[in-house]
Amino acid sequence: MTEVSTNALFPETFQGTAADIAGQIGLMWELIKAPLIVPLLRAAVYICLAMELMLFIERLYMGTVIVLVKLFMKKPDERYNWEPMRDDLEIGNGGFPMVLVQIPMFNEKEVYKISIGAACNLSWPSDRLVIQVLDDSTDPLIKDLVEKECLRWANKGINIRYQIRENRGGYKAGALKEGLKRDYVKDCEYVVIFDADFRPEPDFLRRAIPFLVHNSEIALVQGRWRFVNANECLLTRMQEMSLDYHFTVEQEVGSSTHAFFGFNGTGGVWRIAAINEAGGWKDRTTVEDMDLAVRASLKGWKFLYLGDLQVKSELPSTFKAFRFQQHRWSCGPANLFRKMVMEIVRNKRVNIWKKFYVIYSFFFVRKIIAHMVTFFFFCVVLPLSLLVPEVEIPTWGAIYIPCIITTLNSVGTPRSIHLLFYWILFENVMAFQRTKATFIGLLEAKRANEWVVTEKLGDALKNKEKTKQTKKPRGSLFGDRILPQELGFAVFLFFCGCYDVLYGKSHYFLYIFLQVITFTIAGFGYIGTIVPS
Repeated sequence: MTEVSTNALFPETFQGTAADIAGQIGLMWELIKAPLIVPLLRAAVYICLAMELMLFIERLYMGTVIVLVKLFMKKPDERYNWEPMRDDLEIGNGGFPMVLVQIPMFNEKEVYKISIGAACNLSWPSDRLVIQVLDDSTDPLIKDLVEKECLRWANKGINIRYQIRENRGGYKAGALKEGLKRDYVKDCEYVVIFDADFRPEPDFLRRAIPFLVHNSEIALVQGRWRFVNANECLLTRMQEMSLDYHFTVEQEVGSSTHAFFGFNGTGGVWRIAAINEAGGWKDRTTVEDMDLAVRASLKGWKFLYLGDLQVKSELPSTFKAFRFQQHRWSCGPANLFRKMVMEIVRNKRVNIWKKFYVIYSFFFVRKIIAHMVTFFFFCVVLPLSLLVPEVEIPTWGAIYIPCIITTLNSVGTPRSIHLLFYWILFENVMAFQRTKATFIGLLEAKRANEWVVTEKLGDALKNKEKTKQTKKPRGSLFGDRILPQELGFAVFLFFCGCYDVLYGKSHYFLYIFLQVITFTIAGFGYIGTIVPS
């Protein structure tokens, strides 16, 4: 019976010696290709093309709206009530509202002085300002340094408070929530949040607060990030291109047309009453900022983005730090979408159009589809189609539309237009990590609530470069930087590219081999700043 079953499944031609293995594999491939591989791959192509069209329409819509906004819409201070804050001789500083500045920190040895100093130099009456350093550091030495820096500024007459907790429950969201419970905060009307690497200009509050004072429907005023280390390495240049599109287009469109966008977690001023009405800070996902923004929006509050209100910050310049950050930024929104989609659908305080925008455009296309189509189409389906000539991908889907989408994505950073092609290859590599993180968030898998604070280098690297640099031992360098998954994709793409050279007619191998190089560089960790020991 066993013999009959085996012969039925495998023809006699498979019963050869080891020398015939290659031929047997080829024959088996031909047997399963037509009934199984071709239909599955065709279905994958159709799905990817549909997702690509969704992303294309979204980018086209965003591009059209931003052009109309720039040409015809009035500036924020003309659309909303806005008057500068002035000193009043009769009431003194009483005309200025009480403002709380929160600076969450976690072992921020390299940047704590910069952020505390920038907050203490804000141009706002000292008796109407409370600066709160929320230090969750686990290193006693760093905690001591931060506390001493707070005492130094307190001795200069600055109202600064150093706060610690017994544990890091809730991470950043927990620290912010705990900070708002302090007795000395009860008189504050507004809270501005600056992460440890953020450096606001002195006039930040004077430009932002009037929008909240004179427009009772506004809950949040968000500033734009600018990057002090954008020119440090190619990795930071790539990040600048992605984030500039986010701020120049996505945030501007959301603010101008829907009065909704995701809070960026820092560089923004909140009305404390809006935070409380929305239910306060929650730590159910790793994107507590986006969570609060969505809940406040569902309560009817509006947000305002100010593109000319800029805050300096630092981009992660090591590949390891960047990958952890991208995991959190991709996993968190997907997990929040899973938790909130029905709450958004059932909400009765916002109109259908705004619901559609939040669910479809903000979450589904930008936070889920964008990652998946980039990875599956260009790193899996397109290479596999080279092995199966029966499955054709239309030129408009493989070349024309992706080129248009990429061009639209690049409008935020004209100075880096010459890096556009490498940026595409790099984004394809990162799409693998982002897609994996998106599935983890949607399925609420093991790493769904993983929180790794993004490492900041500050001036540490510059200081080390002033001294004699020493290289890390090769052993530790290998262990820290080799990424097997990226290298595995490089091997897979190399095989597909070689097959296309030998048997294909599409000439996609030119793109495939460039993608192999990019995956290999990433796999060996030769991206970004290499920190000397």
